[in-house]
Amino acid sequence: MDNTAPPDFPMLTTDRLCLRAVTMEDVPAYRAVLAVPAVTRFSNMPDAADEALIEGYVRRIAGGFAAGTGCAWIIEPRRAPRPLMGMIRFNWFNPEWKNGGIGYELHPDHWGQGLMSEAVHAVVACGHAQFGLHRIEAWTLPGNHASDRVLLKAGFGLDGVLRQKIWYRDVFHDMRLFSRIVGDPLPT
Repeated sequence: MDNTAPPDFPMLTTDRLCLRAVTMEDVPAYRAVLAVPAVTRFSNMPDAADEALIEGYVRRIAGGFAAGTGCAWIIEPRRAPRPLMGMIRFNWFNPEWKNGGIGYELHPDHWGQGLMSEAVHAVVACGHAQFGLHRIEAWTLPGNHASDRVLLKAGFGLDGVLRQKIWYRDVFHDMRLFSRIVGDPLPT
């Protein structure tokens, strides 16, 4: 796989962040983010995933934009030095229904600073304007209050709880489904 973004890839910037295309060169730094148990606590990603698993995952999501199945960005500071802080992505698109679903991770060194809220705002704006999405969804697990707050700050509303919707780590989990519709106001 080529380590360059397609020429029409939507690079995004915010006041403090640069969101750029994911490349295979990001595997070691992204694996380091996912190696922190607090990062994967509320996800279906295994703790301390091996390099082959992360490499396969990064390869799939890095190719999502070109395939039209999703879009993933590495989160970096806007100014140098530019270490990989995390990732945000559209995990899927349904072009026929004009919707998609987002997911994200951020290293704990950057928690509590409003950075993920900033990244979600940028990705949501791109999803509605550039990808033509009418509805954007996200899910959290009960107890993931920080992620719930990020979504609420980006204008998502809680649609409801899907009881025992997902199975991983040898147990069923409820899924809290959030959504945002084009034109929903952003909280101030």
